[in-house]
Amino acid sequence: MATFSSVTPQHVLSAIAEHDDRGAQAFLGVYGFTPTAGVTLTHEGRSYDATALLAVAHRYATGRAALPEEMTAGKVAVGTILAKRGFEVSGGRPSAPARRIASRTPSRQAAVPRARKVAEPETPPAMCPTCHMALPGTGVCDTCA
Repeated sequence: MATFSSVTPQHVLSAIAEHDDRGAQAFLGVYGFTPTAGVTLTHEGRSYDATALLAVAHRYATGRAALPEEMTAGKVAVGTILAKRGFEVSGGRPSAPARRIASRTPSRQAAVPRARKVAEPETPPAMCPTCHMALPGTGVCDTCA
């Protein structure tokens, strides 16, 4: 079973570019998909078969395209995965969080800087005055005691 945690928006955009270069029918045929009326991804005014795009995006991420059998029968929440990566997805039955994410448009707002915790300098270990070895937690030198 394919996992899609390594698929990034850039991988999906690469799959979209390949789809545009090959054409819809050739793109689906190369990877063994048939046109589905399920989930549709819309990007820059064009509609794409989201299931096939995600399978090919998986190929760009891992080197292996997800098989049609792995993507069908509700095994993969295609709409949810693509919506979490910032794409506009319609159709299917995405979960409530996916609809909320899909309806949001990606924004380029500046991130609020977080306060960084300043690292405290390390204190040097206690040293034995006789043999100059680091003392253990007991404070008594194992060599000189």
